[in-house]
Amino acid sequence: MDNSFFKNIEKKTGVNMKDIFDLANSLQNANFKDEKTVRSVIKRVSQIANKPVSKEVEDKIVQSIISDGNKLDFNTIAKMMNNPKK
Repeated sequence: MDNSFFKNIEKKTGVNMKDIFDLANSLQNANFKDEKTVRSVIKRVSQIANKPVSKEVEDKIVQSIISDGNKLDFNTIAKMMNNPKK
């Protein structure tokens, strides 16, 4: 891909693309039925995005992924992170 494309993404989001690629590579063989693995991924994504995740929200995300990871998508996670009181 075009390097300027990634630079634009980094500039707009403040997220380093190398961090995203490293995360994606680490997820390829991750066991998303393992709570420890899922919590580790959530913490890593939180750090990369510079968006703290409360224990309550983390628990909801973990439960959703472990119980039915195939149907969970980023929109669902985003909604959980943005609406922690629901």
